[in-house]
Amino acid sequence: MWTKIQKSKTARYGIPMLLLIVGGSFGLREFTQIRYDAQKIKKKMDPALEAKLNLQKQSVILEEEFEKLKEVNLDTWKNIRGPRPWEDSKQHQDQERARLSKGS
Repeated sequence: MWTKIQKSKTARYGIPMLLLIVGGSFGLREFTQIRYDAQKIKKKMDPALEAKLNLQKQSVILEEEFEKLKEVNLDTWKNIRGPRPWEDSKQHQDQERARLSKGS
């Protein structure tokens, strides 16, 4: 009887295939659940920070920003080149500011 079952194509190929499909679906469900749980945790924010962001979003009014821009004198600005990757940022900015102040 046991040898007859071992020679059967259904027992030899079909049952392992069904086990793989059913087991794979359960395993996949668990892995996707872990993924969604991790995304949910990542999206949670500190309540204080979230309240601060909401306050900033609500307090920005277009007319107030326009008034701030009207006060800025855009005709006298100087273009300062940013540092290249191999240059020291702080030192380069100080040199540029010194050069511009000498020129004015």
